[in-house]
Amino acid sequence: MKHHSLYALLLATMCSTAAVAQQAPTKHKIKVKHKPKTEKTTAPAAEAAAPAAAPAAATTDWKQTYAESITQEDLRRHLTILASDEYEGRETGEKGQKMAAEYIAKRFQELGLKGPVPNSDNPYVQHFTMVRSSWDAAKAPTLKVGSQSYKWLTDFYASGTSPFQQPTTVQPVFVGYGIEQDDYSDYAGLDVKGKDVIVLMGEPMKDGKPLLGKDGQPSKWGKEYRSKSALATQKGARSVFFVSFNPNDNFEKTAARMTPYLQKPTISFADAKDARATTFFVSPAVGYKLLGTNAAGIAKYDAALSKAGKPVKASFKPAKFTVTAPKTQEQFTTENVMGYLEGTDKKDEVLVVSAHYDHIGIINGEVNNGADDDGSGTVSVLELAEAFTKAKAEGHGPRRSILFLTVTGEEKGLLGSEYYASHPIFPLAQTVTDLNIDMVGRTDKDHEGKGDYVYVIGSDKLSSELHTIVLAANDQYTKMDLDFRFNDPQDPNRFYYRSDHYNFAKNGVPVAFFFNGVHDDYHGAGDEVSKIEFPKMEKRARLVYYAAWELANRDQRPVVDSNKQ
Repeated sequence: MKHHSLYALLLATMCSTAAVAQQAPTKHKIKVKHKPKTEKTTAPAAEAAAPAAAPAAATTDWKQTYAESITQEDLRRHLTILASDEYEGRETGEKGQKMAAEYIAKRFQELGLKGPVPNSDNPYVQHFTMVRSSWDAAKAPTLKVGSQSYKWLTDFYASGTSPFQQPTTVQPVFVGYGIEQDDYSDYAGLDVKGKDVIVLMGEPMKDGKPLLGKDGQPSKWGKEYRSKSALATQKGARSVFFVSFNPNDNFEKTAARMTPYLQKPTISFADAKDARATTFFVSPAVGYKLLGTNAAGIAKYDAALSKAGKPVKASFKPAKFTVTAPKTQEQFTTENVMGYLEGTDKKDEVLVVSAHYDHIGIINGEVNNGADDDGSGTVSVLELAEAFTKAKAEGHGPRRSILFLTVTGEEKGLLGSEYYASHPIFPLAQTVTDLNIDMVGRTDKDHEGKGDYVYVIGSDKLSSELHTIVLAANDQYTKMDLDFRFNDPQDPNRFYYRSDHYNFAKNGVPVAFFFNGVHDDYHGAGDEVSKIEFPKMEKRARLVYYAAWELANRDQRPVVDSNKQ
């Protein structure tokens, strides 16, 4: 799952979630070797003195029969391979991701699924072109205010694309905390189109509590910066310079922690047109210099804002500065991998079962194997594919078609699913639902010591019927605690927007996202197979399967009857 928080969770937001490339994809070849319901019966008619007729035989519950083929042993077998050091953390566009794509494609073929991708060297593989961007190793970015020069990775750092390939003089605009919500707007009366803005991290406080939060908790604006960056982009800003004056935020330590991530390339689509504003992070010392103020000036501004309970005009006079941030670029290809199971009488309608198979690769010499994120979801998709192909082979195949879709580039900004949604193999109008599986092999802190559970996110956002289907499947079969807390539109984690289902949801396709929550090894080298809880993972995968069976076989597709945030 994509990273997300104040400073330290910047990894997966290093590149913009940009517009999809319209050019024909460059091909990167991945070779793959081509290798009755029981009728009710009764006893015969007999004399009046004979015993009563025997009871009718029970009807086989076929969905339960094939659910039992989803096993801990098979999940472990696949995951032990895909999340091994040999696959080098499956980073998008790198050797390990290509190996994983080949493994998944081969497995889909072994199961007898069809490769549905037209005009590809491998019909199980959807190639597309990306751009890999890196900060110029020969010429580090520079920032100069007046006669004072500041040092890259010590005083400032940046993420995303860069419009500052050459030295550029900037006259920034201060936009307070960079928030716009209901009747609170830091942008009121300001035109920032094409300009560079300075934004305070965090959020305004009143009486010691977040002004815009709920129940004393921080709002989304206070928990992470991405919403502010997206809003600045929406307003037309060219770049955003974030600064935190919170004494609890140690900029020097954060910059050191971010350095290995910043040395890795970022990825975007080859013809990105809607890239997010370039994001810079500067130290408090640089922030004071840019705003022409000091700690007392910031405290005075915050006090006035707190008293007013709304944005106030600041007395700061932002200083001009010069910035240079060159990046080098190279094109490469990457792949989504998919297998198709054709349905019967409703085969033109398609159910998607998805997961991302990429992870974050090698950092500081350590392989990040991503066993939970999202090796667990990937192998769950493989097991669901096996269960449904077995059902079809034995005469109990689904009425609707099913596309088992594993995507790349999730960690770089949901890029693989964005590409599929813009270049669907099957029209999105015929896609009835996406069931997305991203991290289902561990336990988060909120559920330690408790019973089996899974977070379900987004199932009620577009279709009340889909939500009911998931509830019913769990009530009848898996009987876990279904935790829906992250459906709250005010939830600062914003998980609904952070995995591949969202690229279906924003196109009107109902979605349900199955998730175990984050843990201490999230996006860390400790996310290993040895820590996966396979009994829980098996049960969660079976829940997705039961929901999929119902969606693939019911008379009507789920009705889109809402549009919740």
